[in-house]
Amino acid sequence: MKHGAGFLAIVDDAKGRIREVDVAGYRAWVEEGSECVLIDTREESEWAAGHAVGAVHLSKGILERDIEKTVPETGRRIVLYCGGGFRSALAADNLQKMGYTEVYSLAGGWRAWNEAEMPVER
Repeated sequence: MKHGAGFLAIVDDAKGRIREVDVAGYRAWVEEGSECVLIDTREESEWAAGHAVGAVHLSKGILERDIEKTVPETGRRIVLYCGGGFRSALAADNLQKMGYTEVYSLAGGWRAWNEAEMPVER
């Protein structure tokens, strides 16, 4: 997908303040027994077409509204993903502004998840 310059500018700005983790890093955390909340920030139609096993769905449109009910512990490790890692970067930036301290955007998003042949539910 070709993104507009304005959108890419705000994503780049957010990426300067957030942390990203790649699929291999996420997998290592899970394998070592580290607790992570994996959140799919994509739209409902994207979620319905397939999502990461064990993920919670909080689309970017409702994430900030519902995160405190879903993950009340602000120090809990949260990994957000979207289609390619752009929307999740914006979402991670907002969660940090809300006081969450262990927030990561999954680099490459859903596309990278599938390329790494990670488990998927449909």
